[in-house]
Parts: sequence; C-alpha cells; structure tokens
Amino acid sequence: MECMKFENKLAAVFCAFCFIFIVWQLQTADCRSFSVDYEKDCFLKDGKPFQYVSGSIHYSRVPRFYWQDRLKKMYMTGLNSIQTYVPWNFHEPIQGIYNFKGDRDLEHFLDLANQTGLLVILRPGPYICAEWEMGGLPSWLLQKPNIVLRSTDPDYLQAVDNWLNVLLPKIRRWLYSNGGNIISVQVENEYGSYFACDYNYLRHLKVMFQYFLGESTVLFTTDGNTDWEMTCGTLQGLHATIDFGTDTNITEAFMRQRKFQPNGPLVNSEFYTGWLDHWGDVHAFVKSENITSMLMEMFALGVNVNMYMFEGGTNFGYWNGAEFNERYLPVVTSYDYDAPLSEAGDPTEKLFAIKSVISKFFSVPAGPMPPPTQKYAYGYVSLKKVSCITELLDDLCPQGPVHSYYPITFEEMKQSYGYMLYRTKLPKAFQSPTPLISPLNGIHDRGYVLINGLYQGVMERDTTLVLNVTGQEGDYLDILMENMGRINFGSNINERKGLVSNLYLGNYILTDWLIYALSFDEAVSSGLLQAEMRHYHSTVRRIENLKGPTVYKGTLEIQNVAWDTFLNLKRWTKGQVWINGINLGRYWSTKGPQQTLFVPGPILSTSVPNNITVLELEEASSTKQILFMNRPQLNNTVMRGEH
Repeated sequence: MECMKFENKLAAVFCAFCFIFIVWQLQTADCRSFSVDYEKDCFLKDGKPFQYVSGSIHYSRVPRFYWQDRLKKMYMTGLNSIQTYVPWNFHEPIQGIYNFKGDRDLEHFLDLANQTGLLVILRPGPYICAEWEMGGLPSWLLQKPNIVLRSTDPDYLQAVDNWLNVLLPKIRRWLYSNGGNIISVQVENEYGSYFACDYNYLRHLKVMFQYFLGESTVLFTTDGNTDWEMTCGTLQGLHATIDFGTDTNITEAFMRQRKFQPNGPLVNSEFYTGWLDHWGDVHAFVKSENITSMLMEMFALGVNVNMYMFEGGTNFGYWNGAEFNERYLPVVTSYDYDAPLSEAGDPTEKLFAIKSVISKFFSVPAGPMPPPTQKYAYGYVSLKKVSCITELLDDLCPQGPVHSYYPITFEEMKQSYGYMLYRTKLPKAFQSPTPLISPLNGIHDRGYVLINGLYQGVMERDTTLVLNVTGQEGDYLDILMENMGRINFGSNINERKGLVSNLYLGNYILTDWLIYALSFDEAVSSGLLQAEMRHYHSTVRRIENLKGPTVYKGTLEIQNVAWDTFLNLKRWTKGQVWINGINLGRYWSTKGPQQTLFVPGPILSTSVPNNITVLELEEASSTKQILFMNRPQLNNTVMRGEH
C-alpha cells in the first residue's frame, strides 16, 4: 500500500514537472521573434537589431555522416547563419511517394544546425535552380505534355500544392518563433529570370507559405542585379533581396535593391565565393582578396550577406543540372565551387581569409578550426569486364522493352534519370557508309550507337548530329541514350530527354523501336552486375576488347580505417561509377576539368571487400586499372586531340 502511495506521489510530481516544462517552453517561444524593421532598415531578432553573416550548404550534396562536421566548421568561421535549398525532386522522385530519410532527412539537418548554434535561411522553392537537375523540379511534371512550369498552369499548381502540403508542415516547427532556428523563408527563386513573369503564381505561393508558416514569418525573394529581373521577381509583401559577385559595384547594386525595396535591411542573398564548372571548362577560381575586400565593404554598410557557396559538395548520382547558352552545357559531378570549404569539406586559405574579415565585425567562437577529414591513397585497383550493355538488358530492364512505332522520350517512359536503350532493325543493307541523322537536334543528350553490338561512335546534342554506319538488313541498331542532366535555369527547364525526334538512316525514317528503360542503380545494388564475363548472344558479334558501353567490376580491400579518397579514371573515357551500390556520379576524363570523383570514407567497408562497378560508355583504359588518390584533381581540362 505504501509503495502505491509513493508511486502516486511520484507520478503527481512528474506531471507537475511536465506541466511546468511545457509552460516554460511556451513562454520561451512567445519571447522569440524575428522580423523586419522597415523604419530602421534592419532585421530584428528578439526585438534587437540583427545582421546575419551566412553561408550556403546543400544537405543534398553532402553525405549525412558529414553534416555535423561541415556545420561546425562554418560555425567556427564566425557564421551565425546558414542558407540551404530544399530540392523537391530529391524528396518526391516519384509522384506521391515522399522520402525524408537518411541523406534526405531535412529535419535532422535543421536540428544539427540548431545544436551547432546556426540560424537557417531556408529556400524551399518549389524551383531552386542551384545547378541541380531541372532546378529541383521533379521530371514527372513533364508527363503532362503541355504543362507550363513556374506559372498558374492548373496541372503545375496542383502538383506544387500537394508538395507544399507535405513540406511546409515539417518546416513550421523549426521556425525561430516556434523555438527552432529558421529565421526567413524564400518564396520561389530568381523568378525574374524566367519568361513567365506570372505575378499570380507568386501570390499563390505567398498565400500557401503564410497559411502554413504564419503571417509573421519573414518571406523574401532573391533576384539578379538587373531591373528586368527585379521587376518580375518581386512582389509586395515579400522582402526583395539581390545577388551578385565580386565583379559588381556594391553601391549600384544596393541602389537597385532600394529601387524595388525602399525600406528594410540590405541583403545580398548570393555573394559568389566561386563559380560552377561545366564539362570542358577550366575549373572556376575567384581570388580571396576580391571576396574579402567586398565583404569588408558590405559588413561596414550593415549588409546581411550569404556567401554562395560556403561548401559546394558533390552532385552524386544523376543530380547535376545543365545550362543552355547557345548550346547545351552540363554541369560536372563536383560542386566544389572554389568555395571556402572544399568539396571534401576541408578548410581552405579562402576560409581563413574570410574568418579574419568576419572577426572585425562579429564575435567569432574561440577555439581551433576542426581539421580536414583524413584522406588515403589506396592505390590501383584492376577491373574485369562483365559484359557489353546489350548483353545485360535482362538484368537492367527486367520488365522488358516497350514497343513504339516512333521513338518516345524518357518522360513518356516514366524514366527520370540515367540511361535508356533504343533498338530497331536496319530496313535494308547499307554496304557503304550511310549517314545516321538527327535532323531536328533530337539527341538529348548523348547517344552511343551500335550495330549488332559493334560500337559505331557517339551522336551528341548540338555538336554531332550525323554518324556514318554500315550493316545488313535486319541487323540490330542500338542507341544507348544518356540523360546528362536537365537544364536548371532559363526558359528551357521543360526539356525532354532521350530521342525527342525521329532519326533518319539515309532517306529512311527509322521506326518500330523497342525501348528499354534501364535501371542501373537497382541492378548494381542487387549485385546483378558483379558476375564474371557474360556469354554473347548469337545476335552479337564476338569481338575481343569491345569498345562502346560496357560494364566493369572490381573490389577494393581496406584494413583498419576507411578514410575519404578520390577516384581517378585516367585513360578511361566517360561513364558512371558505383561503390557498394552508391552512385558516385559521372566521370569524363577526356573532357575535364574534373578528373577525380570524391569517395566519402563512410561508404567504404573494412570488414568486406568494397564492390566497384564502372559503366564505361566509349573506351576503357587499356590497363583496366583505376587509381584511388589522397587528393582531388579538379582543374585539368583536356583539349580536343590531347587524349
């Protein structure tokens, strides 16, 4: 009986404690606020003037294991805030199926930032640009053939509303006023750069954001430093901010912001610490002294600055975007960006130069900067050929092909990323070289051509639209189509992938296609591509050292500790790499500038051999070896004819 009385008293004390704790939390939340003071032209945090110094980091480009490491380094540099995007297609890759687990756990990332002492400027889109595949919009939107993206098109708005109904409730609890760390939320992104200029679309987003996040949440827009961009990208009730880099006159830029935002804090939402790379570019480089001198000037003016990027990270898998500037320009796998933290999260001289400037205006945490992660050169690994692509169709496309009289696109096949194989038969014998032609530039983006398994060469968007071939009537014509990344900026973000128009062989329009949607990631993860050399079917000529799309495999054995490393495929041509089922991204050694792929140590194992799968699309190294190095090579552009 006495035990029961004691237990009842203990329960009563516990309930009282819980009540007091809940009241304390509510009182704490009530006194937290973040707002805009339009009279004093500043932000107010808990009623006091506040100036943020921020850096961009994209959780989708950094392995979850390293989130805390990167955030700690940003905090120790003196940042009081971070800025991050939410890529819609990263979380809803298939319509109606949402993923917020593992490397997609947005709330865990926000929590780590909160624990580290960093406020968050959130950019949830729905469009984000970011040099990310299709600017963060899911490709399944394009299954509606006439959809107008980033507008009040009913099909687009319905998909946006469904997404925001899932995303925004997750964000609400992390608002600063609710005890979290999100101080402001961007509506859309650089909308003034888009042709639609649909103010009703921005109004619709504003209503949605305010409905879920509350009318007191600071909402803002970001646009480029031109009148036409600010005109279409701004909206009454959304705080208008601007972005620019070191090649800009600061006074003129903020005069432009004042033209569209007469009162309130001055903000550079994207102050560029570096720049992106396209395949064939020279690696971007921005001088530290140019950055620090402009930071000094902006901080002295009381400007709120976000440095884009502070760490760029990596476009793992198929997540890189592309630009269209007279021709199609895909972004490389590395998003190093010449940022203060390197692709692998290492502090650079640029970081320490920036920290020195910050310390003149803000309080910088005492203590040492966390060191770079350990790197290791594991050396050479020899690979063995599994088979050419045409022998792996049963594994890569277990559901079988789709028949279509004319070629159809990735989107019509409901294939978002990666590769599809188009197969037809030659309508007659072509004894002399005959042009295979894409007259309407319908190769999106690269096509690897084979006749009965014999590699003929590459057709490439904008550059190589004719390829001579020979063959017998009834021979298989196979074209492996590669989606090199959807355009992420401008009016062409609605582009389709694959064979988007008819092909001609001489005077013949090619018809009666079998189209295989290839699932490389699933096949690799399930171990289907780890078998030894396959036997060729009778339709394929038996040729030693077959060029063209071919799968290779190997293993890396590690003892003791698995450290970060960099994979170099020198003397290979172009392709994709997986380690232990993780898609590291694309390589293009004969193009550059990137020559190494970042391999995070946490994906490697010390207890079992690490499985390596390489899809080489054109021609493998004669040695069939790859090299694991302890340093990156990101600035080696190979000129035409050099390789």
